[in-house]
Amino acid sequence: MVDRGPAKSFELPLRVYIEDTDAGGIVFHAKYLHYMERARTEWVRSCGVGLRAGLTQNISYVVSRMNISYARPARLDDQLLATAEPVGFGRAWMDLRQEVLRAEDRQLLCSADVRVACVALDTGRPRRFPEDMQNVLNNHIQIEQ
Repeated sequence: MVDRGPAKSFELPLRVYIEDTDAGGIVFHAKYLHYMERARTEWVRSCGVGLRAGLTQNISYVVSRMNISYARPARLDDQLLATAEPVGFGRAWMDLRQEVLRAEDRQLLCSADVRVACVALDTGRPRRFPEDMQNVLNNHIQIEQ
């Protein structure tokens, strides 16, 4: 086991259910995307940014790029941690480093570099982050550096 040290990023505890697995009880590869989506959403929520409020302001967030690597399988009933850590941003995008770990031993199962774009809900065109999200990103990136 590799010692990953203390957590720097947001962590969301999850459990693997039968619906997440194939016939052999191994997590289907696309389910990791669901786990990471939940972690990103809960990270935003934990920072006080309301996604539903954003929708009323014509704001949406979409994944525009993802590079994913699978290291080890998760299995039925495993307890997992899905992480989300912003590592960079611009006017209308943010880059996050995400991992899915087995909670018991913090073994890395899956990792991804994700770019999320801020878009206008009605047109799908890029738009500047709202002020609350800009503040969150400024504060988080400065703390981590």
